[in-house]
Formats: sequence, C-alpha cells, structure tokens
Amino acid sequence: MAVFLRKMLRIGKLPGELRDAVEAEGIIHFAEYVPVTRRFSGKVPGKRSVGSVASFSGSLVFTSQRVLGTLSTVPKLAGRAIDLRWDAPPSGPVIADISSAGLVINLDVAQVDPRCSGQLSLHYKEPLSDDVLARLPRRSLTYDVPPEFIFRAVGVPYHP
Repeated sequence: MAVFLRKMLRIGKLPGELRDAVEAEGIIHFAEYVPVTRRFSGKVPGKRSVGSVASFSGSLVFTSQRVLGTLSTVPKLAGRAIDLRWDAPPSGPVIADISSAGLVINLDVAQVDPRCSGQLSLHYKEPLSDDVLARLPRRSLTYDVPPEFIFRAVGVPYHP
C-alpha cells in the first residue's frame, strides 16, 4: 500500500530538470520510486538513536558519466544522497557500494561533523542485473558530504 501511495503522490519521482540532465548523459540504468531504507545509530544535536530504521522512496540513476541517487519525502522535491561523477577522485568518509542488491551508502557521521557520532546508512533496494553491473565503470565510490547532509538524513534541523 505504501508504494502505491508514494507512486500516486509521485514521491520518489526524479524531478524534471534532473531527468533532462541524465537523459543527455547516456542512461545505463534508471529507476524511480525505489524503496530506500535509512538506518541510523548514534547521536546528532537534537536526536539520539539506538537503531532507528525508516523507509523512504527515491530515484537511482546510472549514466555513462555519473551515479545519482535522490531521496524524497514529499512530492516534487528530492534531495541528492549521491551525485558523483565516475571519474571523481576518491575522497571523503562516505562509502557507496553498488551490487546486485542495489546501492548502499555508509557513513561514520563523526568524520563529517565532530558534534555527531554513530553510523548512518541508506540502502537503495533496486535489483541490478549482471549486465548493468558490467557496464558500470566502478562499483565502489567514496565522497564528501556537508554536515547538513547528516541532519537532513536523520530528520533534524541543521544549525551550524
């Protein structure tokens, strides 16, 4: 029922401007309304959790140039959990692994903001075929995020 409602309300649909951009890049894989599980254990100013699990919806796109994963909670608005070129140099504490089970993003939040501690993960539950996986330039990526990313992901207002 939840997936049907999200599709009806278009929660998890890729916004039009992003759709136009990725279509121009040569799409390898495109999926909307992908179930995303967020897990968080730790603390950020305003929230403490011993094992919070929440379900969201998003989009997952692989093009010849980049990987793009969005996370939506309301219609027509999607935050980017990952938007990274395949040729970007590895840097930062965020680790994104791509497998047949989808995309998993893991982060030790203290490495981004010293006011925080614990682990945050996002699992895009989109089955990927061997053909799609073979066409990807890389299966593991590392990148940086601003502290605001953590706060938004766990649902707490960000105050620098």
